[in-house]
Amino acid sequence: MRRLLNILVVLGLVWSAYWYGAGYMLRQGVSTWFSEQAGRGWQADYAEIYTSGYPLRHITTLVNPALADPATGAAWQADWLNMDSPAIWPGRQTLIFPETAQLLSYFDQTISLRADGMSADLHLKPGRDLVVERMALTSGPWRVEDATGEAMAADGLVLAMQGTDQAETYQFNIDAPQFVPGAALRRMLRSNTTLPESFESLELDMTVRFDRPWDRRALENRRPQPVEIDLRLAQAKWGALALFAAGQVTVDATGLPTGELSVKAENWRDMLAAVEGSGAVPDYAIGPAERVLNMLANMSGNPDTLDVTLGLRDGMVTLGPFPLGPAPYLYLR
Repeated sequence: MRRLLNILVVLGLVWSAYWYGAGYMLRQGVSTWFSEQAGRGWQADYAEIYTSGYPLRHITTLVNPALADPATGAAWQADWLNMDSPAIWPGRQTLIFPETAQLLSYFDQTISLRADGMSADLHLKPGRDLVVERMALTSGPWRVEDATGEAMAADGLVLAMQGTDQAETYQFNIDAPQFVPGAALRRMLRSNTTLPESFESLELDMTVRFDRPWDRRALENRRPQPVEIDLRLAQAKWGALALFAAGQVTVDATGLPTGELSVKAENWRDMLAAVEGSGAVPDYAIGPAERVLNMLANMSGNPDTLDVTLGLRDGMVTLGPFPLGPAPYLYLR
């Protein structure tokens, strides 16, 4: 019995030494990364760093972290950030965000994000490159506010990126239940009062191949850029309005997409009016587009439902031979 106790004491001392040593290395790794980014011209600082979670976990806490990339104009800051991982393997990180306001900026525009229970699971493959194996951001009720008030909100959020057998290819799933557009978005889309306060569904399911894997270089250098997109389903339901899309596109080095998207729209006339009000499509294209869409809807047997295929080529969005407007650039900064 005494021998067993001695063994347990020795094992406890060895584990404690490992826990404190690994915790120190984690803190040093975080501090070194912040210093490296500051050396590259970023704002990268925090007020304090410490570790808790003994004996089974490492919980590294950053107090008042702030990051800003002058090259892209993107910035983020919060009251604190927890990095939680099993003591046995730090490559399974869970980032836990505060329920107090997080400030996100893009150049001179700043928004405030408040979320209940927001966390991000980050699974990294062993190795120096720290390739992302899985990343999932989940949250309870959240809201975003800008200078005009509430910009958007939802009862929850799931944003998942899962690696596949191909190193550069990832599966994406997004779900924002009971998504509530803010007053500014409603005004921009000229939405009428008959629409409910929130969307019934707002979901996305797609696979994206990038030009390189997502790893530590995504923060330290440039982001991986999409090369091929397989959109299995994107859907949005807002009262009587419903939009579904699926298709495949390729993306060139400048970010221009080429391919086709199958789109089904219920109550499409209201949607076209909203798009016209937003200014996303030039005024001169609205009239011809409405006439063609009306003809196509009548051909399908239901004048209120549109089922068409949109083309993306030469920097334009087209419907058959008719240009609808410029195609979006798909480039991650």
